[in-house]
Amino acid sequence: MGIGPDSAAALLIAAGDNLDRIHSEASFAALCGVSPVEQSSGKTQRRRLNRGGNRQANAALYRIVMTRIRWDERTRTYLERRTKQGMSKCEIMGCLKRYVAREIYRHIQPKMTVSDLSSTACRNIGASTPPTTPPRSRRGWANTPASTSTSPRQAPPG
Repeated sequence: MGIGPDSAAALLIAAGDNLDRIHSEASFAALCGVSPVEQSSGKTQRRRLNRGGNRQANAALYRIVMTRIRWDERTRTYLERRTKQGMSKCEIMGCLKRYVAREIYRHIQPKMTVSDLSSTACRNIGASTPPTTPPRSRRGWANTPASTSTSPRQAPPG
């Protein structure tokens, strides 16, 4: 809710221009300028939002959050709850922008197939090719090769 064509375009352009920098949800948030940065001095420890990153993407997240505050009941409830907890408007906006960035990151990620996952796993463990089928002991079927049962929990006939 709240993502119009201008905001979507700004976020997709920011993501597309920096594909090598986006390897996690946190890196996408940093790219959009909504990651927390320590701002401490002495015994005082605070955080603020990163002022770096793509300013157009940050402005798009702001527009999305403002639209959600106006129209989305869940967002208004969240805003009221956080205000009662003593958070400032800026802190609440930062939380909401980070939440929206998280949602958008999930949508722009390519969907991985099982073969993609097994290829990635093989690269990580050093195997050359993924197995075509799991070993018999892991498939849940009876461990005897002569078994003709069709149910993974059925005992062999006999």
